[in-house]
Amino acid sequence: MANGQWPNMHTRAEQLAAFDRLLTIMDELREKCPWDRKQTFESLRQNTIEETFELANAISRKDMTEISKELGDVLLHVIFYAKMGSETGDFDIADVCNRISDKLIFRHPHVYGETAAANAEEVSKLWEQVKLKEKGGNKTVLGGIPDALPSLVKAYRIQDKVAGVGFDWEKREDVWEKVKEEIAEFEEDPSEAELGDVLFALINAARLYKLKPDNALEQTNLKFIRRFNYIEAKAKEQGRELKDMTLAEMDALWNEAKQKFGH
Repeated sequence: MANGQWPNMHTRAEQLAAFDRLLTIMDELREKCPWDRKQTFESLRQNTIEETFELANAISRKDMTEISKELGDVLLHVIFYAKMGSETGDFDIADVCNRISDKLIFRHPHVYGETAAANAEEVSKLWEQVKLKEKGGNKTVLGGIPDALPSLVKAYRIQDKVAGVGFDWEKREDVWEKVKEEIAEFEEDPSEAELGDVLFALINAARLYKLKPDNALEQTNLKFIRRFNYIEAKAKEQGRELKDMTLAEMDALWNEAKQKFGH
């Protein structure tokens, strides 16, 4: 890699030209296409959520071509909102870019200032301190966590933020006693409240071991789908319905699937 450029990647001039092309297309669509002209922030909101999940799915599948395509869809929404913002005089794409650039510079004093940070853990702690000082930023440690985040992601973010100000286990191995304690309480009282405590403790353990629980669960979901689809396909090959198979027969096919697709 020379000058930050991987072989066969576009130059900065080509990247800027492609971005300018997209901005121009958005201008034209907003003017000439009845559907694009009709859209509002509210009408696009659900589509934006769906596009974000489609991107997340492509990332889980490690499909680089699909990731590129889905990033384009998400970028289109960013451009679309910026275009609508410019029509009301509230903001345009330059404001969007400049505000995130200003934020990045402010939140990286170890790069653009005099503060030192030797590793990623120190950077994370520094971020939480900087965010509390940020003009117009969060007034409390947990104030910046969106209410609409999925519960699994929200739990991780809660734990990560409080750890950033020192509310954390001294040694990561200590978390296992808490996990065992919560599982024991759940066994005695199998309620949603106790289940929530178990999940929260496990998510905390995942964080301490630098694992992303949402990614982990999605990988397991995909693995289960592959294996169960194999059982269903094999049943069809035999001219049978799953409901007519015994559990032992399905277990045998499940083990075949494990051998075929790996663990």
